[in-house]
Amino acid sequence: MSAELLLVRFRPSGASVHVPRGTKLTEAAILAGLALEQPCGGEGRCGKCKVLVHQGASPPTAAELAFFSEVELTHGWRLACQCRLENPLVVEVPASSLLGSLHKILQTTAGELPATCDPPVQKQPIELELPAQEDDRADLVRFEDRVGKVEIPLELLRQLPQQLRRQGFKGVAVLGFRHQVGGGSRLGFAGEYPEESGSITSTCHPTAACSSGSSPEGSTLFGIPALLDFQPSEASKSTYSLAFDIGTTTLVAALIELPTGRQLSVVAELNPQTRKGDDVISRIQLVREHPEGLAELHELVISACNRLLSQLCRQTGIDTAEVYEATFAGNTTMLHLLAGLDVRALGELPFVPVFQEGLLLEARQLGLRIHPRGRVYIFPVIGGFVGGDTVAGILATRIYEHPEPMLLVDIGTNGEIVLSDTGRLIAAATAAGPAFEGARISQGMRAAAGAIERVIFDGKVQYSVIGNVPPIGLCGSALIDLAAELLRHRLLRPDGRLCSRDQLAPDLPGELRDRVVCMGNHWAFLLVRPEESPVGRAILLTQPDVRQLQLASGAIRAGIRVLLHRAGLGIHEVHRILLAGGFGNFIRPHNAQRMGLLPPEIETERIQFVGNASLAGARLAAVSLQARETAEKIAHHTEHVELSMDPRFRDAFAEAMYFPEE
Repeated sequence: MSAELLLVRFRPSGASVHVPRGTKLTEAAILAGLALEQPCGGEGRCGKCKVLVHQGASPPTAAELAFFSEVELTHGWRLACQCRLENPLVVEVPASSLLGSLHKILQTTAGELPATCDPPVQKQPIELELPAQEDDRADLVRFEDRVGKVEIPLELLRQLPQQLRRQGFKGVAVLGFRHQVGGGSRLGFAGEYPEESGSITSTCHPTAACSSGSSPEGSTLFGIPALLDFQPSEASKSTYSLAFDIGTTTLVAALIELPTGRQLSVVAELNPQTRKGDDVISRIQLVREHPEGLAELHELVISACNRLLSQLCRQTGIDTAEVYEATFAGNTTMLHLLAGLDVRALGELPFVPVFQEGLLLEARQLGLRIHPRGRVYIFPVIGGFVGGDTVAGILATRIYEHPEPMLLVDIGTNGEIVLSDTGRLIAAATAAGPAFEGARISQGMRAAAGAIERVIFDGKVQYSVIGNVPPIGLCGSALIDLAAELLRHRLLRPDGRLCSRDQLAPDLPGELRDRVVCMGNHWAFLLVRPEESPVGRAILLTQPDVRQLQLASGAIRAGIRVLLHRAGLGIHEVHRILLAGGFGNFIRPHNAQRMGLLPPEIETERIQFVGNASLAGARLAAVSLQARETAEKIAHHTEHVELSMDPRFRDAFAEAMYFPEE
């Protein structure tokens, strides 16, 4: 089912995104890299996500009528969690509506980033002395006497003589710098720490501004820069970089202006590799069993990245030849497939990756159609199944700076968990499976137009659908809501069994009782009747669906327990749980706790959303060499726990398969 796309522009960040009609404004904000306060879980009760709609405001809902005065509503004040898009919008997001204590971090990962002293690509205007009889220096010597030593590819060196003379020995040198490499060395986090501790004690994020092309004291500019291009003097002062989040299920790309760090646009699409397997294990198996599998998967993801690049450039009017850099964050398998690297060893113990430190490659080696001499930075990885997306998330949230223990949980096709305890970082990946993306659920689907995204029982069954269209399936957030509601109303037992008609509570409302239906040898819950669906098919939660949810949520909760045990911490000592990933932002925390995805012992107020932290970290690396150096140190110093080899995980997983009791 297709849906009309509407443009939403956010101020003051400058971010913009195209979303289907009927999408909630909070969801559009997440896609644009903005995470908003929603302590009430998007119920419209707290009023923390208030925004000012300058153009295209929808009629106020009952919650907005109760929260705002008539004058405020007339001026365009709305609650983002209540506002559904019916028109293109221009929205101002106050700093107070950005996520709590993390709003400063999120401001540096959404919209405009601070100008940095060390963008990876810099333009330097130059004017050289003309050759003369008394000055017969070689062209390259003359050039380097002004800009310093450069690495220059032969093809550009062949063009340089004519370019210099055609341009009157004036122009703009486009220089590509590299960050310091070697994560094992002590590269200068402020403050000393014992080498064996693996701790990271302070940030390396750039905050000061300086002019393009400068190399201040303490800069991370390293080695001889590469000459990427030599342009006429009238060329634009700006260059552009791409940031990619290469997910197992979804690909997201943002176009960023350098040196300002301003995000110009963001686009996303389903990862086409899903047609070859909905998780990384199936894709690794494809490579192991078919000689052409690796090339096929590589071509699928690169072609998709080029499509996203073309969309971004069409939307912004930017020439692809002005894009000189791209950064890629993703899990270990996805980054290997992106680079065309052999993933067979990731499918067998001890799950060894080809690389750990980040890779700086020529874009044309990958087939990415940016500037012909453009470069690609691929994030470092922590281990076989804890990859660059986790490194990027740590980089964006800076959880290692917080004195209290914190958890960063990215819930997706692969579930990654990071525990920070006074600078110590411990990370693991869980085989959560693709249930939360709608896969392996009988009528599951990803979060797209037509997907039921919220379910509430209030004597009757209420649900909302993405795009405000008739429902055709269930996405992950609705599955969590539905499981939680079934548990509350004792329609679902803690062992995961859906109750039969004769097991239902006597006081259960008839509306709910009538939805318990027999499916041959098991029972199911009827959410949408056939006549309510455009395809004429009922939407149900079946017993096998519940089993998939148990596997996915149990793996996450068991992984959290193992990391806490390793650090000698109890769940009550965790100051905050940060939920990352696009899916995490649509979860109602109280429902995730009720069905056991998140620990029920922690106060709901301690659970916060941080948006697409993987893309946020990729954006930081797209604008700052120092951020890349920090990423390398994070990857090196994070302790990797292989849960499949930890006997405590098996026991914790078996226990976590049971839904929590009331």
